[in-house]
Amino acid sequence: MCANLKRSENQQITYEGLLQGNKEWVAETLSEDPDFFSRLSAGQKPPVLWIGCSDSRVPANQITNTNPGDIFVLRNIANVVVHTDMSMLSVLDYAVNVLGVEHVIVCGHYGCGGVEAAMGNKQFGVIDNWLRSIKDVYRLHEEELNSITEHKERLNRLVELNVTESVFNLTKTSIVQNRWASGKKLGIHGWAYSLETGLIKDIGVTCEGDDSLSPVFKTVGSKA
Repeated sequence: MCANLKRSENQQITYEGLLQGNKEWVAETLSEDPDFFSRLSAGQKPPVLWIGCSDSRVPANQITNTNPGDIFVLRNIANVVVHTDMSMLSVLDYAVNVLGVEHVIVCGHYGCGGVEAAMGNKQFGVIDNWLRSIKDVYRLHEEELNSITEHKERLNRLVELNVTESVFNLTKTSIVQNRWASGKKLGIHGWAYSLETGLIKDIGVTCEGDDSLSPVFKTVGSKA
């Protein structure tokens, strides 16, 4: 069950309208499932952690046709995963060690403004420092990316590579490696969403153990 209230194309979003929309959503939800909120308030046990972009057009539950309680979500500009981000590490630790998720999905989206900004030299402010990690991704794959002459195609390939490096960065954390060392299931996956079609693409990068990790990245608690 997923209530799906729509606004007209020309209807402006207002502060008051958000509160009214909430009331309408609650009423429609209860009409379909009277026990929905009592069941939801009893606790959460989502099987998936979603790390996605903050872009307002990429809401995890809606594009996967799931309900509140199904996906634990972290979003930031350009779905970046870096080892110095304490917010990301805290969410990852809670999801893996408390909620016991079995899948972590990094989902980027084609045409991402953050990734495109990282491809250029224009200053935008504090966010420039955040996007530096994407410039590092470009540096790692510079030969491939520079061989792509069409801007949109190069941008979308960098979107995929940014997701791929974020997946690899997750596998380098002690949180993920300790989970694998304990023998418990945990898959790290990379996806990319198309705003033009609404479809998600599995970009073919999945890690379910530390076998592919360079020894230098393996922590003491992980399998030798």
